[in-house]
Amino acid sequence: MGQLCGCLKVDQSTLAIKETFGKFEEVLKPGCHFVPWCLGRTVAGRLSLRVQQLDVRCETKTKDNVFVNIVASIHYCAMENKVYDAFYKLSNTRQQIQAYVFDVIRASIPKLNLDEVFEQKNEIGKDVESELGKVMTGYGYKIIKSLIVDIDPAELVKKSMNDINAAMRLRIAANERAETEKILQIKRAEAEAEAMYLAGLGVARQRQAIIDGLRDSVLTFAESVSGTSSKDVVDMVLVTQYFDTMKEIGASSRASSVFVPHDPEAVEDIASQVRDGLLQTRNCQQ
Repeated sequence: MGQLCGCLKVDQSTLAIKETFGKFEEVLKPGCHFVPWCLGRTVAGRLSLRVQQLDVRCETKTKDNVFVNIVASIHYCAMENKVYDAFYKLSNTRQQIQAYVFDVIRASIPKLNLDEVFEQKNEIGKDVESELGKVMTGYGYKIIKSLIVDIDPAELVKKSMNDINAAMRLRIAANERAETEKILQIKRAEAEAEAMYLAGLGVARQRQAIIDGLRDSVLTFAESVSGTSSKDVVDMVLVTQYFDTMKEIGASSRASSVFVPHDPEAVEDIASQVRDGLLQTRNCQQ
């Protein structure tokens, strides 16, 4: 009904292009306008001032001969002060932007290796934004942002990259395991050496304590019983220990055989060895 009466509504963030008999007359801003169609005045079209997004998918080749699909997301909008250019100069804005994106990406990617493409995707996006901004400003459009949102190489290439990464991580893990095992072996060897050292000290102290005890016992017994010499006391102690040892062997329940010399000459030989040990210990202490 409004169109029959020549009334026209223009929505917010939208501009209308008014023509008179096919010639541009003015830009209608948001609100209600009188456009008498009977006088040859019509609205040729509308132009949105909202930010629009265009995703461009481009296939190209890197410097190391890997084909990749690059997806660029272009954010753009019409410039309010250049509505005439934005409406009349381009017949298909999205197609024009796509052509320029193809040109920039296919000029930039072949200069980079695949790894560099992933590392420098922000720089590639800035190049696209800069080149598009220079061109599209003349057509009444402002390029707000250009983003490289996806880099998709061939499936075989992705699998190879994953295999290389997995092999590298396995190698690092193997080195770490080997280093850990090396540390464990070193610590184990250090612990064994320390244990053997302490065991040797214990044995040495035990023997020293036995010798000191025998010496003190012999001296005390010789002083308490008149008419006895140190040799007699040592012989008596050794005979007593000899019979105690034989008793313990006989009382043992284990089925084993022990051959011990048990004639008097053997006891005499043991006694002489003990005396020699006492004398050597005394000399060392002096």
